[in-house]
Amino acid sequence: MRRDGALRRLTVDDGTVWLWNVRHRHPDCRTVLGLRRADSPRAVLRLVFREEPGRAVAGFTMGRHEVLAVGGGWLNLDEPGVVRRFLDAAVARGLVPAANGAREEDGWPLFDALTADASRPQAP
Repeated sequence: MRRDGALRRLTVDDGTVWLWNVRHRHPDCRTVLGLRRADSPRAVLRLVFREEPGRAVAGFTMGRHEVLAVGGGWLNLDEPGVVRRFLDAAVARGLVPAANGAREEDGWPLFDALTADASRPQAP
């Protein structure tokens, strides 16, 4: 099992290398997906998934970094393919900071967009 928060590499089609990690935090029970370009490591996008009605983050009965919406899909943030989909959606929406600094965004709107495709796996 990977250490919580360990940086991983993801190379996209144009050769750009991205670094990403996933962490679970308390006290307000949230899972955070961090994305940054390897050539600009201080410009960080943090997609934050907080527990709220109808939304769940990793915990008992779920995998380590899974997020789900009751009746609306399920994604495992430890899977590089899932992270790539979040990255593509964040870039398309202009969420990734270009300069140094951290930007936090609610991850649920991107989750909703990614799980709207009925061909993707749904929660068991």
